[in-house]
Amino acid sequence: MSDHKGLKVLLIDDDPGIRKVMTIALEDQGHEVISAADGKAGFDLFTSESPDIVITDIRMPGMDGMEVLKKIKKMDPEKEVIVATAATDMNYAVEALRLDASDFMLKPISEQALSIAIKRAQERFSTRRELRDYTALIEERWMETTEELARTFQTQKLLIESSIDGIIAGDQSGRIIIFNKSMEKMLGYSRKDMIGEAMIDSLFCAGEADKFREALASGKLGGKGRLFLHECLLEGKDGSRIPVQLSAAELVHEEERVGLVCFVRDEREIRKLTQEVADQARMLHQDKMISLGKLAASVVHEINNPLAGILNYARLMSKILSRGALSADSTEKFQGYLSLMQSELERCAKIVANLLAFSRKSKLEFGPVDFNELLLNCINLSGHKLSLQNIRVDTHLARELPMIQGDFSQLQQCVINLIFNAVDAMPDGGTLFFSSTLEAGKNLIRITVKDSGCGISRHDLPYIFDPFFTTKTVGKGVGLGLSTSFGIIDRHKGTIHVKSEPGQGAEFVIELPVKAATPPVSIQTS
Repeated sequence: MSDHKGLKVLLIDDDPGIRKVMTIALEDQGHEVISAADGKAGFDLFTSESPDIVITDIRMPGMDGMEVLKKIKKMDPEKEVIVATAATDMNYAVEALRLDASDFMLKPISEQALSIAIKRAQERFSTRRELRDYTALIEERWMETTEELARTFQTQKLLIESSIDGIIAGDQSGRIIIFNKSMEKMLGYSRKDMIGEAMIDSLFCAGEADKFREALASGKLGGKGRLFLHECLLEGKDGSRIPVQLSAAELVHEEERVGLVCFVRDEREIRKLTQEVADQARMLHQDKMISLGKLAASVVHEINNPLAGILNYARLMSKILSRGALSADSTEKFQGYLSLMQSELERCAKIVANLLAFSRKSKLEFGPVDFNELLLNCINLSGHKLSLQNIRVDTHLARELPMIQGDFSQLQQCVINLIFNAVDAMPDGGTLFFSSTLEAGKNLIRITVKDSGCGISRHDLPYIFDPFFTTKTVGKGVGLGLSTSFGIIDRHKGTIHVKSEPGQGAEFVIELPVKAATPPVSIQTS
């Protein structure tokens, strides 16, 4: 793997379209590609073909990507594995990195991201191989004194200092004799403060050194005298607690332990990424709850009229029954009343079901989405609110619109946000226009939501997608709706932009890529 070209890459993904696109991209970069449609077939190919790099999807039927990663690392710990995942599966991506995956890529995967991930895997392999060779060199050429050990390390200074991971080495007593630049940056101590002055155990937070020694002695995570990816806390010079993954190997000469070398990976960025994903999910749900509150108020009015009608019919039927046996004429009326009551109850049930579906908090799940159906669903949910505010709806939906690949719930939330913004912009009523078209040449669909409201000033226009930016009065909005919509469309690899002039309304245009090889869906439009 010394060269960036001509690698053998194993690609494992249950989606044939993704396998085809990624195979073309990898072959264009000069790599040989072998592929499998599931985890078991992929692991069998790994065993027989011995690829240089493995790229695997996480979510697959049967043996998933995490199991593939574990089995590969068990068979060959130094093999580089890249995992592919959706945005809401970041917890799996973080876990994969903990299991020593080289990298992860978010779906849909761009050619640039793929190229960068391959390059990182190559660099990681080279560093790992050099460190392994260096550890072996230390064990093979160990001298009788710690001074000689230090001189041996010094000959490899460039290798140690260029390592991305921190490297610490100690003598037989545990006193530090190597402390590279990455460790200086990680903990804040200078090499001068550490080498020959401090013990390795002094770098751990209280209680962590004992746990490290116990794990090293147990041999459960790496074998005798070795420890692989042990999670612990080191203490920085400023007293901060730094989460790390630590791999270690005892240095042995003629069956005598003469030192210890540790390779340390800073976990702070991974932890930060995990927190950012959690914060993003919380913000998304907060925006949905704001929209849900508005919808719920509208739905209460929406179902009040049919329920009042049902109650009146029930009272009338009860009154008729109290007069005695039903006549033929009364029986016929009863059948008509019951039919009307059934129709109204079905309408109420449908309204409530749509509201519950919108409110449900769920993980991001990509699948085929009919955007025409989604638009009509959003219009139905908001129908009473639009009617109360004297807003007329005008729809021009393409009769044959291909499916896209996306999360129905999040895309619905995006459109609901645009509808509510339009309602706020038309306090005295107006027209809300929806359209959907297929841009065949660009292989994308275009969705337009346009209102006849007050418009957006040129001063505010550049900031409307920023989180917490709002032109509404206090209590009318927190500025999350449009920023949430922007984030949703961005995660779907699409774009959203706005055209507006004060007094001329606002037009929001969403463009989303079409899922390959999916037949169009017919739609009845108004």
